[in-house]
Amino acid sequence: MTSHGSNKAEGSPLSALMIGTGEYTTGFVHGAASSSDKSAGVVALTLFDLRASGEIDRLLMAGTNGQKYPSIREHLQRAIADRYTSRHTQQALDIGFESFPADTVARDPDAYLSALDQLSPGDAVVIFTPDDTHFDMAMAAVDRGCHVLIAKPLVKTLAQHLALCEAAEAKGVLVAMEVHKRWDPIYLDARDRIRDLGPCGFFSAYMSQPQSQLETFRSWAGRSSDISYYLNAHHIDFHQWAVSDFARPIRVTAMASNGVASARDIPAEDTITLCTQWENLADGSQATALYTASWAAPKNDVHSQQHFFYQGHLGEVRVDQAHRGYSLATDATGHQSPNPLFMKYTPDPRGCFVGQQGYGYQSIADFIAAVNQIREGKSNAEDWHHRLATAKTTTRVTAILEAGRRSLDAGNLPQDILYREDGQPQLDG
Repeated sequence: MTSHGSNKAEGSPLSALMIGTGEYTTGFVHGAASSSDKSAGVVALTLFDLRASGEIDRLLMAGTNGQKYPSIREHLQRAIADRYTSRHTQQALDIGFESFPADTVARDPDAYLSALDQLSPGDAVVIFTPDDTHFDMAMAAVDRGCHVLIAKPLVKTLAQHLALCEAAEAKGVLVAMEVHKRWDPIYLDARDRIRDLGPCGFFSAYMSQPQSQLETFRSWAGRSSDISYYLNAHHIDFHQWAVSDFARPIRVTAMASNGVASARDIPAEDTITLCTQWENLADGSQATALYTASWAAPKNDVHSQQHFFYQGHLGEVRVDQAHRGYSLATDATGHQSPNPLFMKYTPDPRGCFVGQQGYGYQSIADFIAAVNQIREGKSNAEDWHHRLATAKTTTRVTAILEAGRRSLDAGNLPQDILYREDGQPQLDG
């Protein structure tokens, strides 16, 4: 029986815990502001603004090295508090948060558990940490009755994914994957058009990041995860989101290139392609999809090259997410193709942060809005399966990713995706 004990007491304010202190959360990497397009971070900035608007009351952050926090706070002061005024309070955006472990602790990989113990059932947890840590952290949060938003990929194995689904259902909490491309207005429109283009025929996607990211992620690249989990998850989710009502993946064969990472003494593939066979449910016709991810790209006009092509039986769609007719050039930065649709980092003439319409912001804000609705008794976790990338509705993403990793490890042998009676995927072995 599903528990609904995660609803808040009347009038109880929402607390939110950020697990992970790296680039996507704070914009702080290796002792300095990130050199990417996210030097002010995404998660913390969004949650600071949501606190200013009254959606959140208390913010906590958990990492593994408490001695980083003084530098992180200095970075957030420069990147956020000194730059932005809150349009809600007309004061500098508040960057305060409770941190775990203490500033004097050099290393405590279990600090997130101490932070979770500060929360109450119905509170929110946002996890942006290395891929292989997601499962244990999410399960600990769910066990405490908290709602959880997890960076893509949700977890690394289908068995973990299904276990997390069962735990979330038992606790009556919302568990979702943060895949912000679902909020990109062009991707969203493409998804809705794809649904009218008949059976799926072919899908091809490419997404890359510059070689400098190999240094940013040196601590885990090729050790705890790979570039396919990290980047292919975006377009795999988009594709399955667009066609899941009428098609499903049935086989994955993976291939990879190497040489760039290994030259940096990093044991990782440079570029991974997952060749995936799909079947259309109505007539059994077959489709193919190629998902390619790389962190061997050169420095370019965008931090991440990303585009896809979709062919249906009745039409096709082509999207270049990185280039939308907007460019910028300065002596300091050279030629750039900025993307304020993801996050508008430039303040308005009053100095206010006005990035609320960015799809990077909205993917987090909509999760917090869902949590507040559940806490107020206006909805329950099941109501969000068709509105957010919930654990229950994204199992095929993990199935494809894990099958791809299995194929690489087995010398490029194809890996079949089977289906249980309840429609959920399963892998052999």
